[in-house]
Amino acid sequence: MTEQATSEVPACGLEETTSESARVPPTGPSGDTAAPQAPGGKQAPGGERASEPQESAPQPPDPAAPTATDPALPREDFPSAPLLLAVEDVSESSVTVSWEPPERLGRLGLQGYVLELRREGALDWVPVNARPMMVTQQTVRNLAVGDKFFVRVAAVSSAGAGPPAVLEQLVHIQETIGGKQSFLVNFKTRGHVHPLSLEAPKIRVPRHLRQTYIRQVGESINLQIPFQGNPRPQALWTHNGHALDSQRVSVRTGDQDSILFIRSAQRSDSGCYELTVQLKGLEAKAAINILVIEKPGPPSSIRLLDVWSCNAALEWTPPQDTGNTELLGYTVQKADKKTGRWFTVLERYHPTTCTVSDLIVGNSYSFRVFSENLCGLSASAAVTKELAHIVKTDVVAKPKSFVERDFSEAPSFTQPLADHTSTPGYSTQLSCSVRASPKPKIIWMKNKMDIQGDPKYRALSEQGVCTLEIRKPSPFDSGVYTCKAINVLGEASVDCRLEVKASATH
Repeated sequence: MTEQATSEVPACGLEETTSESARVPPTGPSGDTAAPQAPGGKQAPGGERASEPQESAPQPPDPAAPTATDPALPREDFPSAPLLLAVEDVSESSVTVSWEPPERLGRLGLQGYVLELRREGALDWVPVNARPMMVTQQTVRNLAVGDKFFVRVAAVSSAGAGPPAVLEQLVHIQETIGGKQSFLVNFKTRGHVHPLSLEAPKIRVPRHLRQTYIRQVGESINLQIPFQGNPRPQALWTHNGHALDSQRVSVRTGDQDSILFIRSAQRSDSGCYELTVQLKGLEAKAAINILVIEKPGPPSSIRLLDVWSCNAALEWTPPQDTGNTELLGYTVQKADKKTGRWFTVLERYHPTTCTVSDLIVGNSYSFRVFSENLCGLSASAAVTKELAHIVKTDVVAKPKSFVERDFSEAPSFTQPLADHTSTPGYSTQLSCSVRASPKPKIIWMKNKMDIQGDPKYRALSEQGVCTLEIRKPSPFDSGVYTCKAINVLGEASVDCRLEVKASATH
């Protein structure tokens, strides 16, 4: 929607009416701060009469309001120049100009625009509005016949004013037949002034209306569509190809725009609104799509599918009314019967089935589901009729049946005795390994004679390893030693030869 402001200029000329501290210093093409000067040789602020074109003393820029040429601040802090600056119309001592927002708004944010005029032959620009105004169309009133001036506009951020957009053509207010006023645009072609001829109609759709315009039920719809054309063209609105309902929709068409207004929007107001501007067989059309939406209805039904362990499975059906727009998803909530407080489990969840986990054993739960679209959650929810009881299940251990294996085994030696040579006076050991089940009885023999109970020998048996220790043997202890293992399943034996002899040094 095009924003418009009206500024009045004294009839005696273009004059600035605000204090120096309330004004944002404008910047010229050179980046210097411009001092106010009234066009047409009129009285300027400060009581001095504006003289003919002459050199003006340069003034330092206001340190509180830097410009885009200030090297102390990065260029990204300032907005760029506004776009498409144009003279829209003139009527009864007034000129209307419009522009489009700049491509770059500046990192510090846009505060508005400052419109300035400069009379023909003058050096200084005079601000029309003392403070930046957030408008993209402005009407300057109280102009005098014969005024000739240039127009420029600059975007202003917290860092200061950016570079201006300048209307290079000279605007000339003059009186025509019938006492009416018109304006001339001097294209400076061989020094002649050419009045504007027939201007074909043109519609400028605001940027926010170039895509679907979404409103909620009950909100107002106010479409202000600027157009151009000379002389004034005729404007016609249609809704989905049909004439508007005058009881619901009101239209006001001015010299440069047409406004469509609906006080309280209903869903039936959705559709394509087309504006046609006609002028002497020429026409321009613009279509604006409007979508009126409201909150959706709740899911049609919900049921508890299953409960196991600490989980509950839910299923629901979509709502019958989506609010005239697509759904963004569903919100699933649970409530413990003990507290009755609802907690959100899932948000903007798209499927129509879900499993709620991590429920507490011993509690009973209710569940509800809301629908959601651009307007928010549905006013009510679908609630489960039955409770989900989370009970502790008894765990019964069922041991697996197995056949007991019989490990009974007759004795067998896995490591036999080895022949050994020993030195007299040094204890020695004879070892072997036996496997048997049940545990066998171990008998040690020397030269086939049982030596159990002889204190010279010590027999050990551990984990199937059988050891015979001979304490300080003498040559008399030489001979054949036998280890015999006996159990109920059988017996086995191994033997070795021990030789005890003195060393060569003896």
